[in-house]
Amino acid sequence: MLAIDAGTTGVTAIVFDHRGRVCSRAYAEFTQHYPRAGWVEHDAEEILMVTLRVIGEALRDGRIRSDDLQGIGITNQRETVVLWDRASGQPLGRAIVWQDRRTAKFCDALRDRGLEAWLQERTGLLIDPYFSATKLHWLLEQDPDLRERARSGTIAFGTIDSWLVFRLSGLRAHVTDYSNASRTQLYNLHELRWDPDILDLLDIPAALLPEVMPSSWIYAHTDPELFPGSRPIPIAGIAGDQQAALFGQACHEPGMAKNTYGTGSFVLQHTGTTAVPSRQRLLTTIAWGIGDEPVEYAQEGAIFVTGAAVQWLRDGLGMIASATETEALARSVADNEGVYFVPALTGLGAPHWDPHARGLLIGLTRGTGKAQVARAVLESIAYQTRDVLEAMQRDSGIRLSELRCDGGAALNPVLMQFQADILDSSVVVPETVETTALGAAYLAGLATGFWGDRTELARHWRVRNRYTPGLPEPERERLYRRWLRAVDLSRGWAREDTDS
Repeated sequence: MLAIDAGTTGVTAIVFDHRGRVCSRAYAEFTQHYPRAGWVEHDAEEILMVTLRVIGEALRDGRIRSDDLQGIGITNQRETVVLWDRASGQPLGRAIVWQDRRTAKFCDALRDRGLEAWLQERTGLLIDPYFSATKLHWLLEQDPDLRERARSGTIAFGTIDSWLVFRLSGLRAHVTDYSNASRTQLYNLHELRWDPDILDLLDIPAALLPEVMPSSWIYAHTDPELFPGSRPIPIAGIAGDQQAALFGQACHEPGMAKNTYGTGSFVLQHTGTTAVPSRQRLLTTIAWGIGDEPVEYAQEGAIFVTGAAVQWLRDGLGMIASATETEALARSVADNEGVYFVPALTGLGAPHWDPHARGLLIGLTRGTGKAQVARAVLESIAYQTRDVLEAMQRDSGIRLSELRCDGGAALNPVLMQFQADILDSSVVVPETVETTALGAAYLAGLATGFWGDRTELARHWRVRNRYTPGLPEPERERLYRRWLRAVDLSRGWAREDTDS
């Protein structure tokens, strides 16, 4: 099974065998565009080209023929908005990325109108620039011709999954799955349809939108021109990256939870076939739909900046040459020496939801160096995870005994041990940390019959490392109290700039 993991900073192609093990993989980054402060854009055509390149590299490196592939699963950065011409398949300008904050003021206006509870009840989501709806509204507002073309059905909207399926299928399939649709803030979680009242509110034509289908389903087959000499390959699995990771972690039962450490970090807890509303400013989202089975739901805490903060140390400050250096730097000091970093570089996500918060580095002295800053950046990832899990506990009344962790930073033992310490619960890292791609492969494999059922998939889940807490309670709570104080200081910092 081939999995395409179209992330925020790059695309990974991985081929998995029947045991769920990696046969080969390839990865390449694509360009990040920052045209203004708070704006983040991608070139959708570049994402497609990078995707095709890494597929070719993964097949060559594994000496795998495209004819050997039994199906393709796609997982993707969610909420990112692409508009394209249906006839040519060409994008109409750059994609607006989930991190983009340009609609913060419009979101404030919607909130001021008292619409947040109404939108949350229907979509499970809070009002924030993070989601697709206000980004799509903004694009259509910029060019009246685009809205007319949208009404006529000549242009299409999609998140990155829709975009890739459309192009990989030779412009034949304009689809998305339940999990991605539920992240647009245009989809009604209960009625399982695009919500006409929300579309009217934002003046978004329904003709623009993709067909919503199960996460495990044969949507289309590949365009023969993209895989010369190969039979058409079924595109059979789609899931947003975090839902795919939940599936790849075998969190198939209510109450099971995972955290994925990527550009951001995302804590998801499976809640079964019921959409559980949150009183703690968490998100209710569709986890997946398997064939004709009832859809399943999750609660989610979205943390915007975790791995991106390490990238900022590397690319923005030039403090490190590679992300792996943070482990040795953090290990070189006994503790954070009072230094805290709040990575609100694009605002704060769950459970704070403050688009006007900005990054904060505090507690500096003449003795502060790279080691203390690197440790503060890593610890901020763990603190934010606790913020979300405490909110989940208040919603559900369930205290987790185990958190399944994946993503690149899950291989950092300093971070994982501190995560266990600050949570006071076990942290488990699976043998395969590429669980986002694995989840997409599993969904595609269920649709094509490559795997029989979820019981078979759960047997493939194996433990790599288990971390148990060892920090005394008084010290754990002292560190966390100071973190909360730092978060309070970061909040609302950019509001004056936005209002001016």
